[in-house]
Amino acid sequence: MLNKKLQIVARHVLRQSLGHKALRWLSTSSPAHSSYLHHIGKEPLAYRNVGQQLELAASQFGSTEALVSCHEDKRYTYRSLIAEVDRLAASLRKLGLNKGDAVGIWAPNYVQWYLGMIGAARAGLISVGINPAYQAPEVSYCLNKVDIKAIIAPETFRTQNYYEILRSICPELADSEPGKIRSEKFPHLRAVIINSTQSLKGALRFDDVLGFSNADEQAEISKLQRHILPESPCNVQFTSGTTGNPKAAVLSHHNFVNNGIHVGKRNEIAGERICVQVPLFHAFGVVITIMASMATGATIVLPAAGFSPEDSLKAIIKEKCTVIHGTPTMYVDLVAMQRKLQMPLGKIKKAITGGATVSPQLILDVKSVLGVEAMHSVYGLTESTAVIFQSQPGEEGNRVLDYVGHLTDHVEAKVIDEQGCLVPLGQPGELCVRGYLTMLGYHGDEAKTKEILGADKWLHTGDQFVLEKDGYGRIVGRLKDMVIRGGENIFPKEVEDFLNTHPQVVEAHVIGVPDERLGEELCAFVRLESDVDPKSFTNATVRAYAKGKLAHFKVPHYVVPVDSFPKTTSGKVQKFKLLKQFEETFPQKKDQTQAVRV
Repeated sequence: MLNKKLQIVARHVLRQSLGHKALRWLSTSSPAHSSYLHHIGKEPLAYRNVGQQLELAASQFGSTEALVSCHEDKRYTYRSLIAEVDRLAASLRKLGLNKGDAVGIWAPNYVQWYLGMIGAARAGLISVGINPAYQAPEVSYCLNKVDIKAIIAPETFRTQNYYEILRSICPELADSEPGKIRSEKFPHLRAVIINSTQSLKGALRFDDVLGFSNADEQAEISKLQRHILPESPCNVQFTSGTTGNPKAAVLSHHNFVNNGIHVGKRNEIAGERICVQVPLFHAFGVVITIMASMATGATIVLPAAGFSPEDSLKAIIKEKCTVIHGTPTMYVDLVAMQRKLQMPLGKIKKAITGGATVSPQLILDVKSVLGVEAMHSVYGLTESTAVIFQSQPGEEGNRVLDYVGHLTDHVEAKVIDEQGCLVPLGQPGELCVRGYLTMLGYHGDEAKTKEILGADKWLHTGDQFVLEKDGYGRIVGRLKDMVIRGGENIFPKEVEDFLNTHPQVVEAHVIGVPDERLGEELCAFVRLESDVDPKSFTNATVRAYAKGKLAHFKVPHYVVPVDSFPKTTSGKVQKFKLLKQFEETFPQKKDQTQAVRV
């Protein structure tokens, strides 16, 4: 019997000699095969900031295209990109922004978003991604929540006029000298930078700002990098805001750089050309896309400023994209568009999905309709930088059907019950993670930070999760989404996955609604194929399809056909809005619904 000291030595030796293979030994040595794993990385973590990561990319992949914006007809190599980034970084500093100041980026997928985020990082500033769909009250909240000192935005996009919204909430803007705003409502705000060909009152033109700095000032940016600590804040990500005001998760350079490295390597995107459908302001866009591409020398292709499945298909062909990034709902629309247009897409090596759970049927559709060779999934939270679990290279096809991926490098994971105790491997509980990827905290909200991130540094995800002994995991559902129907626990995701296999269903989402007898019942909202009469798709239709395939208590009592789903820009369905829609469809249930909310 090894004594305690010898056990510690033995573990250390195994870690050094076996690397990731030690994972299984360490997990199965825990009591009763409990749900705890530590995936020891093959390589050490990188200790550098985002600016240094870009310098490394420019030296390694200088002539490789880093960014292609199809809708703007702009191209940058890694070498030309860093030159443009440093022009902006030096100019932001010349505007009076100092280390640690916040720069808001309120825009869809334009080149200015990429330059703004990396330029802020190179200048020692903190970029703040703001949802481009936000309206005046939401933008006001963001400006004050994190004390934004400068904001970058386009003049307009679709029906949104960003300048006019800013002027409506900050009336001092029109009478201010550009770059010297003094606002009672927004005491920290100094500069509004608009990407426009016009001169707008009180605002700076983006192209003019690029020209503020000279060569010597731009050269100073490179020297500045050694003074920007990797542990320092780099970016603020607002949570999706599906309920209440969004929280402001603060992420570090260390978070960004290392998660990008691990995502890029695990997805094998080195040298690939990526059709980017996801919004850049979201963790998917900024880390899984930008940082992973920077770490591997991949090329980012922006088909359109906002998601457009037809533009995505055209960009795949024109730019010879070999990888696609998108949320599940984006792939649903992309598959539908390809069925309609039947475009010659060429060889697509992989489609990477994240941001929400994906149904097995959708994975099969992506492979068969889009001709994608492999589909990779990534799973994580805003608060975990981006990715906790992700697919592995060369894994069996059924892995992505059943799991969200394998635990990423240098991360601990455990699954616990309501008392905080470990559950056995293969049993559901709440997933908690610990490692380099956890956020620094919620800005200005210590109480909320403590709710999710304990003093022991374990991050509570709120996801009902199953962890297997080989390091793979799967989501059962959100803890708060679980429906209790007559004493039976039901996770909507299971029912959604089943409904998505119905040949007439394009997309399905399920919520719990009040019921006097059972406490809760299931209501399924379904988007149907265009040739299906919505009146013909009822509870009876679902019940007949479910016979012999799904337990009777999991069959939705209510079925509501819809044309579309209310979603955040990042692709998450806002289920609280579906509950409101249920109240409107079945008004007799409204009083019960209000009681359930209380």
